[in-house]
Amino acid sequence: MNPELIVEAALLTSSDALPVSQIVKLFEGEMDRFEIENLLAGLQKKWTGSGLELAEVAGGWRFRTRPEMKKFLERLNPQKPPRYSRAALETLAIIAYRQPVTRGDIEEIRGVAVSPQILKAFEDRSWIEVVGHRNVPGRPSLYATTSKFLDDLNLRTISELPPLEASLPES
Repeated sequence: MNPELIVEAALLTSSDALPVSQIVKLFEGEMDRFEIENLLAGLQKKWTGSGLELAEVAGGWRFRTRPEMKKFLERLNPQKPPRYSRAALETLAIIAYRQPVTRGDIEEIRGVAVSPQILKAFEDRSWIEVVGHRNVPGRPSLYATTSKFLDDLNLRTISELPPLEASLPES
C-alpha cells in the first residue's frame, strides 16, 4: 500500500496532532523518521490550493482548515468561543510569557489576587499544568503552558507567540 495514503488517512482521522514518532509506528520499521518527514513535506505540497492544509504544531502534524475558510465554515456551525475575563486572559498571558510561574508571581505582576477558578479553568482545558514546585517555604506550584495550548493556537513553540506590545514588569 502507498505510504502517503496511509499517513494521509492517519492524519485525517486522528483527533489530535500526530508526532513523527507515532507516524513511524504505522510502518513497523519499514520507514525511518527522515523518510516520514520527506513524505509529510510532499503531503503539504499536495494539499496546497485546497481548503485544508497540513500543518506542524507543537503536538506533531495535523490537517486543519485554512484560515481564510473560517468565515464560511462559521456560517454552517456558528461557534461561540469561551469568553474569558480580562483577569483570566492576563493570567494566561503571564503564564505563557513568563513560565514557569507561581500563583504568587502572577499576583505580584498583576497587583491583585488570582482567583483559583481561573487557574482551574485553564487546567481543565489542558492549557496549563503544574510542572514543578519552587524550592521555597510552602513549595508553591509552578505553572506552565502545555502542548495542547500551543496546538489550539496553531503554534509549534512558545517562541511563536506574538511579541508583547507593552512589556510586563520583570518577575
